[in-house]
Amino acid sequence: MTDWKREGGCRCGQVRFKVSAAPLVTMACHCTGCQKMSSSAFSLSAAIPAEGFEVTQGEPVIGGLHGASRHYFCPHCMSWMFTRPEGMDWFVNLRSPLLDDTSGMTPFIETWTSEKLPFAQTGAPHSYEALPPIEAYEGLMKEYGAWTAK
Repeated sequence: MTDWKREGGCRCGQVRFKVSAAPLVTMACHCTGCQKMSSSAFSLSAAIPAEGFEVTQGEPVIGGLHGASRHYFCPHCMSWMFTRPEGMDWFVNLRSPLLDDTSGMTPFIETWTSEKLPFAQTGAPHSYEALPPIEAYEGLMKEYGAWTAK
């Protein structure tokens, strides 16, 4: 998937972005914060290498809790677009439903299942009550690469 290219944008189209690197992993997060920010049972995202992500139109604004992890939104329609997690500048956590082509964006891992709504099912092959242990990510990303190659 070295030639992986996609584009996407917010609901109103004022903010657009380009992705030129394959996701490292796709996720569903069941934490109550994601439930509230997405107004849904969980949020869907793809971890994109930072050098493979570019905002091409508009100026997203920081929203959410305005904490150390920066959550970016469209200033007009307020779509939650991506997150730059604190201390992890090497990737952007992109809300994958905002891609124009969402094929292949099935969640590979689901996190914070300890907070999930009882009816919420994602079908992700890996589930964690909170976040995966830091030492698990390298293996998960390798396994995700093999999973998406099928």
